[in-house]
Amino acid sequence: MTLNLCVLTPNRIVWDSEEKEIVLFTNSGQIGVLPNHAPIATAVDIGILRIRLNDQWLTMALMGGFARIEAALRKAEGKRQTIEANLALRWARTRVEAINAIS
Repeated sequence: MTLNLCVLTPNRIVWDSEEKEIVLFTNSGQIGVLPNHAPIATAVDIGILRIRLNDQWLTMALMGGFARIEAALRKAEGKRQTIEANLALRWARTRVEAINAIS
């Protein structure tokens, strides 16, 4: 299982991806987040953001901002939306074919 991390600074989104482990500095100290952790929205303090991608660690310097960490459910939600969209497309095509057959 992975985590979805989104880091926002006043200028832009600097990171928005799925990770296996995250270590970052918040206003209340350094925290580490592993899969199955409760969702978090926190202010990010000046410090190093460490992200574990597969078996390698990526480091990034942050000068503040906000972080949102939650379970990576996007794939499941995306799959459901794809199925619903395909079903809606089938219904639309069926209606068009029925109208064309009547006309």
